[in-house]
Amino acid sequence: MIQKKWRIGLALLAVLTNACINDHQPPGASQENPATFKEISSTDLGGEASAEIATYDPISKRLFVVNNESTPKVDVLDLTAYPTVTKLQPIDLTALGGVANSVAVYGGKLAIALEATNKQANGSVIVLNTTDLSSIKQVTVGALPDMVTFSPNGAYIVTANEGEPSADYTTDPVGSISIINVADNYSVKTLTFESFAGSLPQLSAGGFRIYGPGATFAQDVEPEYVAISSDSQKAWVTLQENNGIAEVDLVTGTILSIKPLGTKDINLANNAMDPSDQDSKISLGTWPVQSFFLPDAISYFSASGNGYLITANEGDAREYSAFDEQVRVSSLTLDATAFPTAANLKLPANLGRLRVTKTAGNSGGVYTGLYGFGGRGFSIYNASTGARVYDSGKSLEEQVIAANLNLYDDGRSDDKGVEPEGVTVGMINGKPIAFVGMERADAIAIYDVTNPAAPQFLQLFKTGDAPEGVLFVPAENSPNGRSMLVVSSEGDGTVKIYQPDKL
Repeated sequence: MIQKKWRIGLALLAVLTNACINDHQPPGASQENPATFKEISSTDLGGEASAEIATYDPISKRLFVVNNESTPKVDVLDLTAYPTVTKLQPIDLTALGGVANSVAVYGGKLAIALEATNKQANGSVIVLNTTDLSSIKQVTVGALPDMVTFSPNGAYIVTANEGEPSADYTTDPVGSISIINVADNYSVKTLTFESFAGSLPQLSAGGFRIYGPGATFAQDVEPEYVAISSDSQKAWVTLQENNGIAEVDLVTGTILSIKPLGTKDINLANNAMDPSDQDSKISLGTWPVQSFFLPDAISYFSASGNGYLITANEGDAREYSAFDEQVRVSSLTLDATAFPTAANLKLPANLGRLRVTKTAGNSGGVYTGLYGFGGRGFSIYNASTGARVYDSGKSLEEQVIAANLNLYDDGRSDDKGVEPEGVTVGMINGKPIAFVGMERADAIAIYDVTNPAAPQFLQLFKTGDAPEGVLFVPAENSPNGRSMLVVSSEGDGTVKIYQPDKL
């Protein structure tokens, strides 16, 4: 009997051990249900632009949140008594000029991406101690650092320097990517894109866009967001307005390639959309339109031993006093052969209200093709090959509509729909779980991306107004041992924390 019990005990131990190994969970770790995220805490930091991007430091148990409502600063939120959240003295940036655009944390260090007072001048990264907020280093990077992140091993700080032109387009700095070597006294290498100018014909054929008035290739490229591989060797940077992704070798400090992203065919049933804000209804349909993906946020994750990238295909148009690429279909002369039902298409209830770019499909003022802004969803790419393995098509907007929470804003149908802007992937129970933030739906959608070619929808919930920052904090780093999703909403200035139920 004792021997039999011993065998049963061993068998049970083996089952439990294998379960832990299969889920990549340490023995004794709590299992969570990623389809049950609920709001646990909410902090109001002010009005519009008072809560943009957040990062969390597990050492000091503090959230750092970009706040540009009035004076440029980074708010500091204490989570040591979580779920009670206490506002501490903010980090005042007024003496440094410019405004903060992004924050990131690693190993007790806070990195702040600071644009210059003159946006076309070089910006900087400020590194502070997260506990006493003492200054560690200030490093000059490229013009308009829009996003900053640490590599997973903390060896590098990487910025996407957008290099936007002035409103009158008389000054247009080059877009760039800065790599700061933390161990080498924060030495910096800033990479630019001049060497790719000769590849423009091939890139353009794949849907890459270089179109700013009078801009060189390097000036026209606008890096937006950075994702880094789990081994800290490579980075991928979205070039949003250009409709591409750059691959970067962090070790050698070189840009390896640019991947053009093509267009989304709205003629296909799986890609159906609602193009009108004046049709008095929400109706997804097929239309003779191609839409540039134009991704904003990007995140790296691993599944089945392979690396993948997920992008939030927000869409973005260049809109300056000297150059605005947007036009409505109703104002265009459509080619009769390409659009035999042009008069009907141009009605406000059909395609007439849709914003498209005047930089594509235009032949001497006559349009043979219509090209819109954004994918109204998210895409997943194989990080090694660059191949798109999945696109959400119309399904993300369908989930918003089906939620019956009055989240779909029909007033934005003519202009990027639900507007997916933020995306991140976190591990829950050893599985990669994606969180997609939608600026115009004021919502987060959650997907299990264990099979990157067939993500499984788990949950959709309402957030604050216009969620900008989507931050996942793994259970082992959170103040109460449960996974946290921190959502910063720039429309109403709230920072909300969501957590799932335990299984």
